[in-house]
Amino acid sequence: MYKVIIVDDEAVVRIGLKNTINWNEHGFELIGDYANGREAWDAVELDRPELVISDISMPFMDGLELAGLISAQFPYIKMIILTGYDEFEYAQQAIRLKISDFILKPITAQEIRQLLDRIKAEMDEEKQRREDLGRLNNQLEHSLPLLKERFLERLVAVGLGKVEIAERFAYFNLPPISPLYLVMVVDIDDFGDRELSSYEHDVEFLRFAAYDIFNETLDREHVLTFRTREERMVAIIFGHDSESLLYEQGFSLAEEVRYHIEKYLKFTVTIGIGRTCTLAEQLPSSYKSALSVLDYRFLLGKNRVLSIIDIEGKPSGYMPLSHDLDRKLAAAVKTGAIQEAYQLIEQGVAELKTSLVPVEACMLQMQKVVLSLMNSVQELAVREQESPFEQQMKLMNVFKFKTLDEVEIWLKDMVSSVISTIADNRNYLTNMQIHRAVEYIDTNYANEKMSLQDLCRHVLMSSSYFSLVFKQHTGETFIEYLTGVRVAKAKELLHNSAMKLYEIAEQVGYKDPNYFSILFKKHTGITPKDYREKQIKGSGA
Repeated sequence: MYKVIIVDDEAVVRIGLKNTINWNEHGFELIGDYANGREAWDAVELDRPELVISDISMPFMDGLELAGLISAQFPYIKMIILTGYDEFEYAQQAIRLKISDFILKPITAQEIRQLLDRIKAEMDEEKQRREDLGRLNNQLEHSLPLLKERFLERLVAVGLGKVEIAERFAYFNLPPISPLYLVMVVDIDDFGDRELSSYEHDVEFLRFAAYDIFNETLDREHVLTFRTREERMVAIIFGHDSESLLYEQGFSLAEEVRYHIEKYLKFTVTIGIGRTCTLAEQLPSSYKSALSVLDYRFLLGKNRVLSIIDIEGKPSGYMPLSHDLDRKLAAAVKTGAIQEAYQLIEQGVAELKTSLVPVEACMLQMQKVVLSLMNSVQELAVREQESPFEQQMKLMNVFKFKTLDEVEIWLKDMVSSVISTIADNRNYLTNMQIHRAVEYIDTNYANEKMSLQDLCRHVLMSSSYFSLVFKQHTGETFIEYLTGVRVAKAKELLHNSAMKLYEIAEQVGYKDPNYFSILFKKHTGITPKDYREKQIKGSGA
């Protein structure tokens, strides 16, 4: 069954569609009907239907504006527009928004049934195409040439000169790339609850199935895709002048990949989005930062899209060391996994003890660990501050110890201090961004068109991560907080001014006074008019 919602401001239309159509017979589950686009958008965000059937002309938010939001944030949701307006301009907008069908009213129940059958057939075909194991096996035999994948991997992992990049792109018949650039890395979390009968074969097949969806989803201009030898999936996104728009596209594509893999293959991936860069020769910086952000899966959980700008603030120019133990320790420190860090230190010291290497070699290894931790602190752009561990961070301090046991104790103390400082700094950066967001809302609440996307651009955060931390810091969603500010401002105007109700509604960001009254009563329990009269009586008393 595919989930579907109906959006139309005419109650007779909604009731007619609900009662005359046996939705289950056509493969759909009707999960709701709504009188305007704003209510429908809230439902889309909450329930994620596969199909939306909507009128165009509605109060508060029309059908095309709703289609635009759905197309931008949930591109996998199909949408059908029903309208009484036979105008070419509407049809043009519908095409641009990738609307599945644009149908003129009046439409009969029989026509609706035929339309549902056709849309279901298309959705079934799309689902079958992704789940067709025979097709995936066939494509496995005709995958992209290994040389091209290795070239692209070398381009992002090591870096190449401008001339060599141009020559290799021409040799492999790849489209030319242009700034700005962004690298996205997709890593499979696990293969879910399935039992793998012949493990190696099944794992390889599932990896290829994920890569097939990854390629199909990102099969568009200004995107290059490939796999690495570590079985990660990588995309190079390019050709944007605006850094914020490039990030927006990256988040949108990443969310689409994450959704499709979970829906059709029943396992999850975590996706890291690196920093932007202005030159193709700088792609390793974006790639390494995308890999670095994947370490935060341990802290934030699986099945997520994570961005370096959300996690680690502004670029600092420092990258973690490549040594395996150093890298793992740095990742544990960054995610605050202190017990894991302690275990890695104990493991490293134990290995040095059993290897019986000279004292100088042991000291060198400890210096490398300290240097890795210093890089982690600087990579996260930690604010300069006086703290006890800064003196311990000096490389020469390690030579004052006489045994590895003493070094182990000192190193654990230092790691504890570093983790505490990084946590304080990360909280400071997040608090500053949320503070900027609150200031922006308090300053611009009168703007009726203020959106979550506008706010995220202002603070340079992704909408998904912003929503998470904003709720944690304020206890409310963005819409709840904005509505609270507007209602509070309206109360002040009702109490302290003689402005008419429609003037107050517009003053606090609502062009429609009726909608303003509904919201006001929902939050205060009384209408604006009753509230004003109550205040006047209270003053008179």
